Amino acid sequence: MASEGVGGSSSGGQLEERLDLTNETNDKITQATALVESSSENLTEALAILAALEKRCRVGNDSPNLVKVCETSLQLCKDCSNDEALIATLKTLSTRRSQKTKAVSALVSKALPWVLDMSEDAKPGTPLPVSTDEQKKIREEMVICLRDITNGKIFLEAERARLTRALATLYEQDGKIAEAADTLQEVHVETYGAISKREKVEFILEQMRLTLAKRDWTRAAIVSRKINRKAINEEGMQTEKVVFFTLLAEYHRHEKDAFELAKDYHAIYLTPSVQAVDEQWKSALQNTVLFLALSAHSMEQQDMLNRINIDTNLEKIEFCRATIKLLLKKEIITYPTQHQTELESLPAFSEGGTELTTHWHDQFHKRVIQHNIRVASTYYKRIHGARLADMLGLELGELEKEISSMVSDGSVYAKIDRPKDIVRFLQAQSPESTLSAWAGDITTLLDLVEKTTHLINKENMTKQ
Repeated sequence: MASEGVGGSSSGGQLEERLDLTNETNDKITQATALVESSSENLTEALAILAALEKRCRVGNDSPNLVKVCETSLQLCKDCSNDEALIATLKTLSTRRSQKTKAVSALVSKALPWVLDMSEDAKPGTPLPVSTDEQKKIREEMVICLRDITNGKIFLEAERARLTRALATLYEQDGKIAEAADTLQEVHVETYGAISKREKVEFILEQMRLTLAKRDWTRAAIVSRKINRKAINEEGMQTEKVVFFTLLAEYHRHEKDAFELAKDYHAIYLTPSVQAVDEQWKSALQNTVLFLALSAHSMEQQDMLNRINIDTNLEKIEFCRATIKLLLKKEIITYPTQHQTELESLPAFSEGGTELTTHWHDQFHKRVIQHNIRVASTYYKRIHGARLADMLGLELGELEKEISSMVSDGSVYAKIDRPKDIVRFLQAQSPESTLSAWAGDITTLLDLVEKTTHLINKENMTKQ
């Protein structure tokens, strides 16, 4: 049988009944609005009228009018400033049996501007400012309610991410850093398809910031890997790139990883927006040179030193240019270095507390000693330990300790003969390697003889 206003889609071989309740909806909404306008005490009666109409629209599959009824119910509660009724209505309508996705989406969309700052210049997930403690409490309850509604609903994943960010902000404002960080970790925004790339990056940066504020260093390292380095190097992501590497520098500072800190500051230095401001690029470049000087010797470190050495901006910072030249030369460096005081006066050197500052100061001395030992190993096959210690300005025990450390990590080859006080830097060759080297020399010699004979014969033939 057909009925008036019937339409629908197939369901079990039958057509679902779809009623058109536009006229009734308009009448009931007008009636409910009039009740509330006459007195806010009539809100309960008006909601009861709309609740009965909502059921008819939901059962009758009249989605457009269902959305209209749900939005009106919320608006009436808001007009009456009855926040308790507003939250209760939100929960009730969103959890109705077989509630339509359009209705749930409409409820959330309607309520979002009442708890979030939706202006164009506001960041996504910014809570709406309030003036009183009571308003603050209601705002938090509303955010939690809307988060519960959006939980597990793919079509509302973007809204859930923004509400979660807002709730984390509220917790942070109350001084609940741990709760804010844990709340933000609940959302795996990198898997959401309804959110733009920029918003994803901003969300993950917030996760990093709060995790670092919580001092959860392991989690911070995990979260940092969620950000695609290619994505933040794209045009238009310069602000996010600077924020990311600034946060990453905070983590690497805790780990006391000087070379990673150098890479962080170098990435900031290479950002076009930073290059445009003299004060910013100079600070970033100075910090890069500082932590390169504190880094252990490696191929990657040497490559970075050489790349910075050819940077034209380096000429504008004399003490940085001199430091890079000094580190690249194969010469003994005296300690303290000529520009060490200027490097250690940089804010980045003392950031992190007295203990970390002392660590960097000790590392500076250690890197100078290691550089000098490497230089000595290139010029000497063997040398008396006392002579080498005097040359480097060290105690004999300190020299032996540093050489032993460098041999352990494979940065230099050395053997110490304590009874004779001799340090050998030349690695002894096995009989097989000596024989191979001799055979190679003989082969080279024979090739030269053959080539010379050929040239002599060629010259004799041309003169005949």
